[in-house]
Amino acid sequence: MGKELIEKTKKTAELYFKDVKDEKPFDLWRAFDKDISKDLSLFITGQMYAREKIPHKTRQLVTVAALTALSRTDELKLHIQAALNVGCTPEEIAEVMFQVFVYAGIPVTNSGLKTLRLVLEEKGMWPPA
Repeated sequence: MGKELIEKTKKTAELYFKDVKDEKPFDLWRAFDKDISKDLSLFITGQMYAREKIPHKTRQLVTVAALTALSRTDELKLHIQAALNVGCTPEEIAEVMFQVFVYAGIPVTNSGLKTLRLVLEEKGMWPPA
């Protein structure tokens, strides 16, 4: 494991998850197994999230779409925060969720929008101006 990968992991984690007050997956994993938490973090954050094939904004909108469709609200909340941190607007995030409706249904879209509203409320960004 190289120093470069560790630095890339730290840099990407800071970009995505700064100001996240909820428990991060890394912290949950670490509570159970320090070694695997490090391995997972280096792979997910240092290799997958840090890839430069698509911009961070695009990557987070794709992530929001997938988590909305799967109705994974805990992870969705985390990645809504990450999306905002990399420059996505609330309107862009909501639009992605509305697009999910066509393929995954209105219940998951409603759940996603409620999660978005919760994050925006916590950040003092709700109601919209």
